[in-house]
Amino acid sequence: MAIHSVSDVTKYIKGMFSREALLQGLLVRGEVSNFKRYASGHCYFTLKDALASIKCVMFRSRAQNLRFQPENGMCVVAGGSISVYERDGAYQLYVDSLAPEGAGELALAFEQRKARLMAEGLFDETHKKAIPAFPRRIGVVTSSSGAVLRDIYRVSKRRNPRVQLILFPSQVQGDGAAEQIAEGIRFFNEKYPVDVLIVGRGGGSMEDLWAFNEEVLVRAIFASGIPVISAVGHETDFTLADFVSDLRAATPSQAAELAVPDSGELLRHIRSLQARLQTAARRGLQEKRSRLEACRKSTFLANPQNLLFQRQQRLDMAMRRLGYAAREQIREKRHRFDMQLEKMDMLNPARVLRRGYSIVEHEGGLLHSIKEVHEGSYLRLILADGELRATVDRLGKAGK
Repeated sequence: MAIHSVSDVTKYIKGMFSREALLQGLLVRGEVSNFKRYASGHCYFTLKDALASIKCVMFRSRAQNLRFQPENGMCVVAGGSISVYERDGAYQLYVDSLAPEGAGELALAFEQRKARLMAEGLFDETHKKAIPAFPRRIGVVTSSSGAVLRDIYRVSKRRNPRVQLILFPSQVQGDGAAEQIAEGIRFFNEKYPVDVLIVGRGGGSMEDLWAFNEEVLVRAIFASGIPVISAVGHETDFTLADFVSDLRAATPSQAAELAVPDSGELLRHIRSLQARLQTAARRGLQEKRSRLEACRKSTFLANPQNLLFQRQQRLDMAMRRLGYAAREQIREKRHRFDMQLEKMDMLNPARVLRRGYSIVEHEGGLLHSIKEVHEGSYLRLILADGELRATVDRLGKAGK
């Protein structure tokens, strides 16, 4: 019996797998687990069900075409071939395509990207810019062929023939379309400023409209300093460009209506304002004429002397009230002054002396106690009508 190497056996088994038609172009349904995308771009994960599991690899050349992000627990259908990884001697599914089961791939990718950009705040109302009321130049980013450009031109010129439309021709479907539209937005912001931008295309399937869901376009609209109107002709469904734009129009024609004011309507509005202004001016003039006529018929204007007499009479009455008040104040002040004089007179030492009392001084000061003198001390007695000089010949306490 021949002896074989491990590599020989493994290669043989791998050949068996590659020759088995059932294992080529295979579709496998299962739940994703242990999903990991490496820096190289290759994706590794496991597909499992209730009874078994199989390891899977999706190389970068295939993984870069994924429009959704596979997540653990997600039910998917993987397309590819079963082969053997010789180094580990293990079979695995080499995945060429991957699609979520149930919801379509595009729908899932749309919801995932919408949730992520919303979490970043790109759709917040606080970032929305106002559309100018009277734009003079409007930039249009769309295909140079097709009904979209004709509709925008027709509606804009009908509403205001003086408005200027500037086209940045762009692919609006297929590979590279989102990058071209984003380049058009940057062109108007950096090289050819306009008052407002209309970005859009006609209707179509979700696949046709996918360029308006690409992140590069969404971020270009968000970064635009010029207000952007999204005009993707799909009234019922929304694209991510609709959410991030400053204003969403259901169709390109409606975008033109929203961007361009109707000059005829504006003219009618101006004429209405002029008529209201003239009416208000006539009414105001009539009111002033009526007031002037009433003044002319007034008694005081007919005989101005009466007005002067009234003023003089009021002045005389005021003078009388002022004189009365002044006299009352003088009388009150005088009464208070007299009362103060009486109080001061009661405290006057001379009044005390007139009642028979005297003031005794000793050595230039008032004498308050017998302890301040001795026998032989000289005293000065002040009376109401003069003074006396005396000498102390005896000291005695009160009552002795």
